[in-house]
Amino acid sequence: MSKHVIALAISLAVLFLPGIALASGGHASIPGAELSVVWAVPFACMLLSIAIMPLTIPHFWEAHFGKVAVFWGLAFLVPCALVYGFSTALYEFLHIILTDYVPFLVLLFSLFTVAGGIRLKGTLVGTPVVNTGLLAVGTVLASWMGTTGAAMLLIRPLLRANAHRKYRVHSVVFFIFLVANIGGSLTPLGDPPLFLGFLRGVDFFWTASNLLVKTSLMAAILLLLFFILDTLLFRKEGCPQPPASSDSNEKLGIEGKINFLFLLGIVVAVLLSGLYPLGELISVFGVSIEAQNLLRDLALLCMAGLSLKFTEQRSRELNGFTWGPIEEVAKLFFGIFLSMIPAIAILRAGTDGALASLIRMVTHDGQPVNAMYFWLTGMLSSFLDNAPTYLVFFNTAGGDAQHLMYDLPATLAAISAGAVFMGANTYIGNAPNFMVRSIAESQGVRMPSFFGYMAWSVGILVPLFGLLTFLFFM
Repeated sequence: MSKHVIALAISLAVLFLPGIALASGGHASIPGAELSVVWAVPFACMLLSIAIMPLTIPHFWEAHFGKVAVFWGLAFLVPCALVYGFSTALYEFLHIILTDYVPFLVLLFSLFTVAGGIRLKGTLVGTPVVNTGLLAVGTVLASWMGTTGAAMLLIRPLLRANAHRKYRVHSVVFFIFLVANIGGSLTPLGDPPLFLGFLRGVDFFWTASNLLVKTSLMAAILLLLFFILDTLLFRKEGCPQPPASSDSNEKLGIEGKINFLFLLGIVVAVLLSGLYPLGELISVFGVSIEAQNLLRDLALLCMAGLSLKFTEQRSRELNGFTWGPIEEVAKLFFGIFLSMIPAIAILRAGTDGALASLIRMVTHDGQPVNAMYFWLTGMLSSFLDNAPTYLVFFNTAGGDAQHLMYDLPATLAAISAGAVFMGANTYIGNAPNFMVRSIAESQGVRMPSFFGYMAWSVGILVPLFGLLTFLFFM
């Protein structure tokens, strides 16, 4: 974690010291049912900053994006303290940081570190066939090692294979579509929303049996579209070949294989933390820290430490490994997590909150409207954390896993598909999206802006989501 983020967390904790005594005796969260949409303005401004500032004031953004993120986090936190009291603001701050942000960052950091130690040796030439094969392999792996794990494992080989190509943006965009999102829809290991469903009683293989056709259709169409586009661009470039290098004399192979063991350790640690709850270990000013979660995070950090110890620094250097992308994610998502607190609270208030009209759209005459479950879960997951969004609509549909699996399977499938698939709509829709973008840019790929990326997703994904709605959710 960036030292600036740590310093900020300490400073904010000190700022709210007057409320510590109250918070330690109990806590009061912000009342989502009372909040107007005005409270979500800092979150909207945070997103607009990410979208607009890199284009309009790039030098300022590069130097101060961390400060901008902090500003919009404080734009919610300070009014919250003034309106609802220091203890409430302190509780909300500590709750989002300790239970969401820190675990999020620890998981990303560990996967980023471990996957960064795995290097594909030799020459892998980024032809349309090779690129499509890499995307296909990543799509399959995503459901078994998580979208973040698969994305961190394969993004660097994809970038290296195409380093000699003029047109590379499309490869990264489709990589985000497939590997960082859609591929993770078949097991609870693939994406956090499905893991939460698993913890609430959804059978481990239910998602595979009910989303396999939908996922396969999406993946097949996207892979075909990518192959056609990459072939056209490859020919437009004159079918380029990479220049001769030292890698040309290497046999194709994998360096740093021990990191696969560490990746397995990460997956097992995450899975066990959900299967075997150990109860509260400590309460920090009203925020419960459960033992299994703390043990999981410590295990993940150990895996990262072991990877650093047992991987040669030369391998990481040849992999183009730097700490820049994880630092960027740490700073930006600090502001995102803080500023989205009121938006999540309003959403959780359901029909009592400011978004009640949206929540009511998922039922008609007492029956679920599966198309609306799919689109509302998906659109909100595109901008908010898809895990709590999944839970909101899971509970709106009844919250009984057995009833949903066997009596309303199409409804549960719509919620699951929306939360996972539509995370690909924006850079912040799913954890690895922004990380993939940052790694690509660190290796010289000029990625689209926030809205530029959405032009790709709206133009390609939204029509496919419409097709899914017609075929499966009408």
